[in-house]
Amino acid sequence: MTATHDAVARRLRDAYAGAVVPPLRDALEPTDAEGAYAVQTINTRFWQAQGRRIVGRKAGLTAKAVQAQLGVDQPDFGVLFDDMRVADGGRLDPARTIQPKAEAEIAFVLGADLPDPATTADQIAAAVASVHAAIEIVDSRIADWKISFADTVADNGSSAFFVLAGEGLPLAGIDLEGAAMEMDVGGKTASTGVGAAALGNPLNAAAWLAQTLAARGEPLKAGDILLAGALGPMVALTPGDHVEARIAGIGRCSFTYAKG
Repeated sequence: MTATHDAVARRLRDAYAGAVVPPLRDALEPTDAEGAYAVQTINTRFWQAQGRRIVGRKAGLTAKAVQAQLGVDQPDFGVLFDDMRVADGGRLDPARTIQPKAEAEIAFVLGADLPDPATTADQIAAAVASVHAAIEIVDSRIADWKISFADTVADNGSSAFFVLAGEGLPLAGIDLEGAAMEMDVGGKTASTGVGAAALGNPLNAAAWLAQTLAARGEPLKAGDILLAGALGPMVALTPGDHVEARIAGIGRCSFTYAKG
């Protein structure tokens, strides 16, 4: 290991200009969670100092198959900033991305703080103000998406942008586990899945997130947006694509990957 965490953080920030970087093996072993989150935190603090505002968190690697692919047994998280939100029905300029992919998710907006490191799924349910269909646009500053667990964590969970359905619903009566998802890209169904893909239930993913952040002294707060993990395969984007996610019993949202 030759590069410092500060140097790796700066390398990732510079990559947002579009010049991707190789995997971060000179500084982080593939499963080095502590080091990777240290890099993520350095950049989070840097961006906050630049005036970016945190509006929530995303859970990633919530599918067991993806965890197995990266050789880990846990999800990860990244930070959602206010300037990452794309309006429902809005446009995302391809010039703002590098190698983006879209995935449909269930999102929660919290109505209460969650300071307990032992937060349960039932406590999450009690704290949820609204449930939304969502699309996360993931992107990687690592060349060709050749990521390890440490690469994606250091790179803010491979996050980029997100779309949240303008209309949310109360949680009561929603079948989160059984909610069927379809995502159309370019007018064709490109990804399907179900709510149970996110750690068996999106509330489980949210509980893991609440526990992890509370233990780090950064608890989730009322008003935070939580993206609870992909419900189906992510799909690479081509300029001009219109993307729409539909989640049964919850709603739909969309955006167009084009200038405008």
